[in-house]
This record gives sequence, structure tokens and C-alpha cells, in this order.
Amino acid sequence: MNKQKILVAITGASGSIYAKMLIESLLCYSEQIQELGLIISETGKDIWIDETGNAPLPDIPLYGMHDFSAPFASGSGVFDTLIICPCSMGSLGRIANGVSDNLVTRAADVVLKERKKLILVPRETPLNLIHLRNMTQITEAGGIIVPASPSFYSHPRSIEEAVRTVVERILQLSGLEGKKYQWGMD
Repeated sequence: MNKQKILVAITGASGSIYAKMLIESLLCYSEQIQELGLIISETGKDIWIDETGNAPLPDIPLYGMHDFSAPFASGSGVFDTLIICPCSMGSLGRIANGVSDNLVTRAADVVLKERKKLILVPRETPLNLIHLRNMTQITEAGGIIVPASPSFYSHPRSIEEAVRTVVERILQLSGLEGKKYQWGMD
């Protein structure tokens, strides 16, 4: 099995619990992951502090929002998967329209042009027509939109268990193999 290079980006949308649980879960897949990196926007940091009670960021390589020398800012150093979780509508809109004004949007541009996996996890609700059109544009370009909408058929008994239903779906879409809840597989 080939080990993956996975990049996680946290942008300025509510939903830090998703990012925190995603990164914690990814760290449990070390046998399937060659490299794991993190980008976090300034607003993403502020929201992380507020929503997680200032939980420390994970001990993985952290890249600055304007570090265009990062290996994944070029097609020759592309990662296999970029997960933007949570993904703000501003970031989603810039990606949909090819605006590479920071490392998150540049990495997304590279992942799309290299035909690798781009997974965006928006948490916004309700959605306006611009949001929907931007999501359509990203989907047509090869990206995957995974709304941070928990499922309930696994009967989650806590917020964390509900969040895990979204995180497990992201892990599955990333191509990581592991035991996850599946419909009809109790």
C-alpha cells in the first residue's frame, strides 16, 4: 500500500471540533500516511481558540498562509489529498474562481490541476445561490464537497459522536482504510 501525503487546512469558519477530531483521527493512520501537514488561517486560529478552549494545535508541520515555498504550492511537490475543514465560504469562493491569494487557495489550485483529491467541508447554513454555484464549480473541477452535516442512523449519543460521523466520511473519501460505521453494518 502506498502511503499518502495529506494536507489539512483550517479556514475561518465555525466548526473547529471537526478539524480537531479529523487531525486526531489522521494521526491514528500513521501506517497509511507518509506526510501530514497543516495550514491555518488567522481567523481559523481565532475560532480554534474560542471553540476548543484554546486546545493546542497538533504537533505536525505547520505552514504559514503566505509560505509559497511550501512543497505543495507547486505541482512538482503535490500532496495526494487536501482537506479544508472547516472551509469558509470565502475560501470556497476563491477556490471556485481560481483566486490563489494565499497558501490554502494555492494548494487547492495545485491539487485540482494535478487531479488529486480536494475535499472541502463547509459548515455554513443556510446557503445562498452564490455558495451553491461555487460548490457546483468546485465539483465540476473535481473537488468533493462534504457539508459538515452529521448523520444520525448510527444513533450518536454525544456531540463528539455526531461529529465523528462526518469525520469518518472524510477519512473514507480520503482513501484511508479502517473500520468505520456503515449503513446496515451494525
